Amino acid sequence: MRPFLLCFIYFLFLGFSLMVMGEGEGCNPSDQNTLLNFKKSFPNSDQILLSWDPSISECCNWGGVKCNETTNRVIGLEVSIQLNGTIPNVVASLTFLRTLRLRKNPYLVGEIPPAIGKLVNLVTLELSWNNLFGRVPDFLSNLKNLWFLDLSFNKLSGTVPASLSSLPQILENDLSRNQLSGQIPDSFGHFSGKAPSLVLSHNKLSGQIPTSLSNMDFSRVLISRNEISGSSLMFFNASKTTEIIDISRNNFAFDFSQAGFMNETLVTLDMSHNKIWGTIPSSITDAILLQNLNVSYNRLCGKIPSDWHMKYRSQPFDNSSYLHNRCLCGSPLPPCKPII
Repeated sequence: MRPFLLCFIYFLFLGFSLMVMGEGEGCNPSDQNTLLNFKKSFPNSDQILLSWDPSISECCNWGGVKCNETTNRVIGLEVSIQLNGTIPNVVASLTFLRTLRLRKNPYLVGEIPPAIGKLVNLVTLELSWNNLFGRVPDFLSNLKNLWFLDLSFNKLSGTVPASLSSLPQILENDLSRNQLSGQIPDSFGHFSGKAPSLVLSHNKLSGQIPTSLSNMDFSRVLISRNEISGSSLMFFNASKTTEIIDISRNNFAFDFSQAGFMNETLVTLDMSHNKIWGTIPSSITDAILLQNLNVSYNRLCGKIPSDWHMKYRSQPFDNSSYLHNRCLCGSPLPPCKPII
């Protein structure tokens, strides 16, 4: 029994020692002070982030905070619903931050502060669904490690910064649902890395799309509900791998019969509510992954292609996909009139 008792005491002591060591490591004191100052900067600080109490736990256990398991430095900060005021400059002191998500805070207002541009380790920056205003700042181009940028659902105005194309690792660039104006920058045809998703829908963009964008293989093109004119044929090319093209509710006017299609990647095509003319190319039937199609409210003519080769859709598209064109005909619309 004595060896068993000694083993029991040994493992009990070892477990207690490890527990004490774990408690002693804790959150980095500088980061903890920064988080407390971040909280205090909001006028409703006594009503928000209630778990942020150093007398109860260290900051790596606070809600919305993530720490590196080795260094205990704060690498993630996510706060929703609660913030009332502006983004405080003190956030720049979280120098190891890789993810910053301040989203769905309807009372978070003001401009995006220069402090954000100092967080050079950021991989994800999400400031969506707030009431931020002012311009999309050029200093965001300092964030060379950024993969995901989401500023959607705010009141940002001005033009789209050309400097965003200098982000070498950007994969997602979502500026939708704002009040941005002017043209899409020519520099967006010269991203240094892989082309990101182009997400600019629900703004006030105008002018024509720069021809330089034909150089890019965007995974998604979402530019609906703007005032963009001219051609968007640069997005329709059989050599690209685009999955979604939504150019609806603009002022595009071009000959659709010249379009090519991404046969093995295109899932959604919506070009409704424009001034696009010509015929629907028969090659569209080879887009085997196509599941959503809307070419309605344009000036298209000719027979609707048949004999689709879709892999995951058993039924052809109904008439809502084709309504209100100049002279489209054939199933599911009325039959084409014979040429006399």
